[in-house]
Amino acid sequence: MEAQFSFNLPRGYTDATGQVHRDGDMRLATALDEIESVHDPRVQSNEAYLPVVLLSRVITRLGGMASITPALVEQLYAADITYLEDLYLRLNLHEALTIGAVCPHCGLSFQLQVAPLEG
Repeated sequence: MEAQFSFNLPRGYTDATGQVHRDGDMRLATALDEIESVHDPRVQSNEAYLPVVLLSRVITRLGGMASITPALVEQLYAADITYLEDLYLRLNLHEALTIGAVCPHCGLSFQLQVAPLEG
């Protein structure tokens, strides 16, 4: 079973030199990733911080960045965080995920079932 999955961010992380980093890799989460993330003091004081800590643990590469830290994840655009959260769920859930969607052409709202990724 594959444990690493490549991704390409919609917007990308712009480093201090202006270089944009879009391509990266995410690994499957372990129980320890989830347990330690929940017990992180930043998450204890603000539950909304959980995705930041979790993503910093499971993203193994983002462009040429040497280290993926919560501080780096904090600087990602909201569209990139949403993309990565969806990827995390698809990689780590065993059942299909149902999400709300809106047709970009007619504006009709509907439910979309997204199958988990398999290695």
